[in-house]
Parts: sequence; structure tokens; C-alpha cells
Amino acid sequence: MAVAREEELYNPIKKYYEGLGYTVKSEVLHCDLVAIHPEHSETIIVEMKKTFNLALLLQGVERLRLNNHVVLAVERNRKKSGSHNQRFGDLTELCRMLGLGFMTVTFYKTKPPVIDMLCAPGDPPQRGVRRKKQAQLLLEFKERSGDYNVGGSTRRKLVTAYREKALRCAHVLHTAGPLAPREVAALTGYRHSGETLRNNYYGWFDRIGHGQYSLRPEGAAALAEYSEVIADWVASINSAQ
Repeated sequence: MAVAREEELYNPIKKYYEGLGYTVKSEVLHCDLVAIHPEHSETIIVEMKKTFNLALLLQGVERLRLNNHVVLAVERNRKKSGSHNQRFGDLTELCRMLGLGFMTVTFYKTKPPVIDMLCAPGDPPQRGVRRKKQAQLLLEFKERSGDYNVGGSTRRKLVTAYREKALRCAHVLHTAGPLAPREVAALTGYRHSGETLRNNYYGWFDRIGHGQYSLRPEGAAALAEYSEVIADWVASINSAQ
């Protein structure tokens, strides 16, 4: 059940903190909700929005200048699957990295709203460095011979390290083929040439006999499309000789 206004989040959150022994007041120096515990004087500021957005995040960061314990609160709308503001795992980790707390409020037609405290203010980040992904990133960077893409592109075929090597296989088949995989590997310096020819990921190669491969028209078209990549590779070979 989606709420119409962010003010609807206030009462469930107020009851939540009152249940924990806090005294709660609203709109204190423009803070949506301020809760203070009478025993240990802990102060919590809560900023609310219907959905998670940049305005809420910046508001939370600004509130950290007033108080160390700041919580961002949004509605958990069960019908908005796939929406960016429903990526609660990623949003929780972001809040952890910034020292913010994060809670959601789920509304129902037949029962009271449910509060989920996804992280408390000051909780440390949980996700460490992904070593395997880091290694893949560095390998991909190292294996690319140049910068043939435009950052931010979404509709163009990317020139990856794998595509570069497949293009090299296509080039030698175009100029000297048909060839056996070991011959392609020797001419390209790419030891996994046989695997690339057999997998034929781009549909460029034809197996025309036992251990013999030729180039399809699609492969020739790819060589024309990525002529700059091949020209640079050929030039690097010639300069090294």
C-alpha cells in the first residue's frame, strides 16, 4: 500500500522510537523528527521521504553536522519491484559508508505499519573489497591494447580484451586462412585461439574440416567495423620487429 504523503511515515516512526523509551517531537529546527532518550540523553534525528533520493541523502549528510546519530527513513513499497529506490541492500551499504542509519516503513491495509531498521547510525560497512572482481578489472585493463570505447556508452558494442583477441584471430584467417588453431595461435600470439575459434562467440568463424577454420562474412564485416583496432595491432607488431 503506497502512501500519498511523506507525513504518513511520521506516526509509525514516532511510535517506534517511543516504544524504545525516547521522547519524540517533530519539525525541530527543520528536522523531520527528533528523538531524545531521557536516561542517556541520546539524540536521534530522522529525515523522511516517500522514496530514497539524492535530496534525502544530502539532507542526512547535512544533519550529521548537528548530530552524530541520523537516520534516513523511506517507505518500502512492495509494488515497486525493480525501481532503483527498492535496492535496499545497496542503499543500506551506502548509508553505512556515510555513517547514517537507514529504516523502511511498510504499510498494509489490514495491519499496522512495520518498521525495518536496516542499519543503525555508525554501523560499519559490511561489504569488503571483492578481490576476484578487482583482479578481473585489472586483467581486463591490462589485456586491452588501447582505448577504443567512449565512456558512458550504452548502445555501442564494447571493444573488450576478448573482442580484440577474436579480431586478431579473424585477421589472420582473413589474410592467411584457412588455418588450424595452433597456426592461428602462433600468428596472433594468443594461446587461447583454439578455444575462441571453437566457442565462436561472435559467429565469425567456420570449422570447415578437421582442425581447420575459415572466416565467415560476419567476421570480415567485423574487421571492417573495427579496422582501427586491427591497424593499431598490426602497427605494434611491425614496430616490434
